[in-house]
Amino acid sequence: MNRLTPAIALDFEEGIDRKTLRRLRDRFLHVNQQRWERARSALTYRQQSVIEILPLAFHLNHPALPGYQDGDCPFGLSHYQPTPETLNTARRLARTFTLRDQGKRQSDLQAIFLMGSPGTLGHSVASDLDVWLCHRPDLPERGLRCLERKAERLSAWAAELGVELHVFVFSAEDWRSGRQRVEVTGENCGSAQHYLLLDEFYRTSIHLGGCYPMWWLVPAKEEARYDECMRYLVDCRFVKGSEYIDFGPVPSIPEEEFLGAGVWQLYKGIDAPWKAILKLLLIECYAQTPQWPLLSLELKQAIFDGRVDADELDPYVMLYRRLSGWLNEAGAESRLDLVRRSLYLKAGLPLSRAAQDGDRWRVRLLSGLVEQWGWTESELKQLDDRQRWRAEEVAILRRTVVSELTHSYRLLSRMAREHGSRAAISEGDLNLLGRKLYAAFQRKAGKVELVNPGLAPSLAEENLSFHHQSEQGSAGNGWLLFRDLEDPADAFWKPVIRRSGNLSELMVWCYCNGLLTRSTRLNVRAGPGIASVHELREILDALTTFLPLPIEPADRSALSRGVCPLRHLLIVNVGVDPQAHLTEKGLHKLSARHDSLGFSGGRENLVITIDQVSFNSWHEVSLQHYAAGDTLVQCLKNVLAASALNPGALPEIQVHSHSRGHGTAIARRVRELFDDVLGRFFAGGAGPHPLRYVIEMDRRYFLLQFSGKEPGFQAFDNKSALLEALAAPQDSYLPIVFDRHALVEDPLLRAACEASEPDTIQVFYRLAGTRADLWVLDERGSLTQTTQPVQSRRYLLLPMMRFLDNLVERRMLRHPDAPVALASVRAYELVNRDGRWLAEPRPHRDAGLPLPGFEVQAVGVLEGDERLNFDIFCGDQEFTVEEYGDRLVPAVAHYIRSQRRSDEPYPIYLTDLHLPHDLDPQVYQQDIQTSQYLAYRRSLEEALNRHLAT
Repeated sequence: MNRLTPAIALDFEEGIDRKTLRRLRDRFLHVNQQRWERARSALTYRQQSVIEILPLAFHLNHPALPGYQDGDCPFGLSHYQPTPETLNTARRLARTFTLRDQGKRQSDLQAIFLMGSPGTLGHSVASDLDVWLCHRPDLPERGLRCLERKAERLSAWAAELGVELHVFVFSAEDWRSGRQRVEVTGENCGSAQHYLLLDEFYRTSIHLGGCYPMWWLVPAKEEARYDECMRYLVDCRFVKGSEYIDFGPVPSIPEEEFLGAGVWQLYKGIDAPWKAILKLLLIECYAQTPQWPLLSLELKQAIFDGRVDADELDPYVMLYRRLSGWLNEAGAESRLDLVRRSLYLKAGLPLSRAAQDGDRWRVRLLSGLVEQWGWTESELKQLDDRQRWRAEEVAILRRTVVSELTHSYRLLSRMAREHGSRAAISEGDLNLLGRKLYAAFQRKAGKVELVNPGLAPSLAEENLSFHHQSEQGSAGNGWLLFRDLEDPADAFWKPVIRRSGNLSELMVWCYCNGLLTRSTRLNVRAGPGIASVHELREILDALTTFLPLPIEPADRSALSRGVCPLRHLLIVNVGVDPQAHLTEKGLHKLSARHDSLGFSGGRENLVITIDQVSFNSWHEVSLQHYAAGDTLVQCLKNVLAASALNPGALPEIQVHSHSRGHGTAIARRVRELFDDVLGRFFAGGAGPHPLRYVIEMDRRYFLLQFSGKEPGFQAFDNKSALLEALAAPQDSYLPIVFDRHALVEDPLLRAACEASEPDTIQVFYRLAGTRADLWVLDERGSLTQTTQPVQSRRYLLLPMMRFLDNLVERRMLRHPDAPVALASVRAYELVNRDGRWLAEPRPHRDAGLPLPGFEVQAVGVLEGDERLNFDIFCGDQEFTVEEYGDRLVPAVAHYIRSQRRSDEPYPIYLTDLHLPHDLDPQVYQQDIQTSQYLAYRRSLEEALNRHLAT
């Protein structure tokens, strides 16, 4: 057939000629054959078997052919007759293959098409093959599933031959009605587009077998009356309806579909920008020029007109010409330049070194376009040398690409506001694609920017130099990155690849972007620091273990959920000697205390700086640098806050510290701390659990607890301040948990807290000569610690137990439905068993014994200035604030001393205490916590006993 043949005009008013319709169909088949041959020529000899055998493999359910599923898998391709070449290919694949007569049966499959870039200028060695397999509409569900499994097996077989094959199984009837079962995945566009995809199908598809598209036979000018024309052709028997498959017309693209299709192309553009940019611009062109015909209609009109030259009808050439005309008209030269580069790089054909005997038609076609563009040899060579592109060049190109994608996103966002719920994309898919875009392009604090989203094959460098800013005579603590710096003095005139505030960020950026590999030679000029090549090599090994490259995009299931951390790498003390003050003197501290957070007799914290590298479920990499204040506590708090959002999947914690000094011990201790804290707060995959966690570090104490989902720390300079905080009232029961190295010198306190139980008042004691230590853990876990002299073991607990029994009795009278455990007070003695302190129950059988002297009770009275005072009752004697004022406590002490029969200085104990329920001016307390009673009791007893001794 000549390149230009007589035009075919179909006049549905005047009548249709069957001969003309056959001639029209043959003209489309001629263009189809040219495309098929071009698609085949782009594949290797073995790969050619894939497109040769596909129609036959689905037409026959033959066990010798690739993809065979089982005996009752649907088969039979309507009106399909394999060519001798196809049968020869089948026999090469399976020597036992023979073509058998299937008899007369209804075919399960209607048609099979190859679509997309195969057979076009845009097809490259990296391109995949997308196949539409259309079955009859009444195929049973079981048969459909079997067919899908067969398609998967064929894809696996094709992969063995080096072909990425995707087979989409559906019926034309489902397509027309929008019922195709798809969702957004790596290859499916989900609900994002329908007419745009159909437009692409009609202008790029290659018919492999089965029914022909009915669309071929309806003139472009009649697209608006497509259904009427189609029914006329079938009902009047100008064509056999069984020979054609109907996907419907594409008269125009509905405005509401541009949003979904555009967001989908943005999704694809993250990992494959060149093709996506072309499609995004076509979507924008379609949206802004509705008066221009769609490219599919332009193709159809050309074939009707007799223009059947494969070069002229190449889908990518037609696409470029449409975009060129539109952008020239708009005066958008920079965007047109990006279109040209995108088309050239999508083709993947380096003209500066392309052999003329391979892909000759592509070389000829692309060379003609490049000549029209007026590119110089140097420009062409620069594009062809993608293997040698450096990070700076890629970063500049990435900014151009991201700028274009951002422009498209803003356009789509405006369309979303205008069309709202009418947009042809589901809310779920829209959210999914939006999250993918956010993860890839959104800038945020600490996020490591990936500069090479499929722009260059590799950015690996042979030689990298890390220079501290001071090496260049500059103030500050930043770092500079150079390449190929053999002589450090050359840094003054060599370009800087990247600047960063700290060395770890520079290392992580180089690693994630592929500049830094194990074969890269390194050089370090650390200025006042002590960073070394050996340390950087260790960090590289840690990064390689933590985050294997390449970083694959997050899958659909991950993007459909909220983002959460998957793992953290904590790099401790990069370029820092934690004992620098001793190292300078040539000393190394030795101690039996090996806790890296309280090392040696000075209890020094050896964790000076932390660089937290995080990898989350959306496959974002971020880095946070901690170098001031309580770095370890800050890092722990941030890890806990992120973990609280998804307690069922705690992040993996990896820790690295340079082997210099105590690096291994530091890394082990930090990992233990994080594992212990996370394990406590999120035990059983739930949480955060209510508790208070005590950490001892650097001669200080830290108390960690959650408020809802938010972790908080309190810092204390000494043990007394910590104990005061542990005695404070709580809103609910909060047990006290000690870190494995916290307060190890006070095992009695740790043993008491380990035995704590909710809704119970527990008294723990330990006799030590003439004194006793007491710890009271109340119903909400608040801790009160006291020391008292002991005259008699029998009377050791009597004052305290009498006080608590009175308190419990009064509470139970007010609240008879309170927990049974609160009806009594439990006593425990702390004893050492085999080197371990344990709390052993001690029934208090002496509770009914009389106390020496008489009962001393206090009743709280709130004065007008909201100051709490007490009326005190000593037996039958009453001492009121109103009568005694500021002299009340001395008066009570004097009275008690006067009533004693001897001068024996035993202390005064309160046996009961009443507090007003409006003790807190902000709230009315229905139940005042036991620890509050104990705090006031202790304060009053100390005041009385001071005056008793004077």
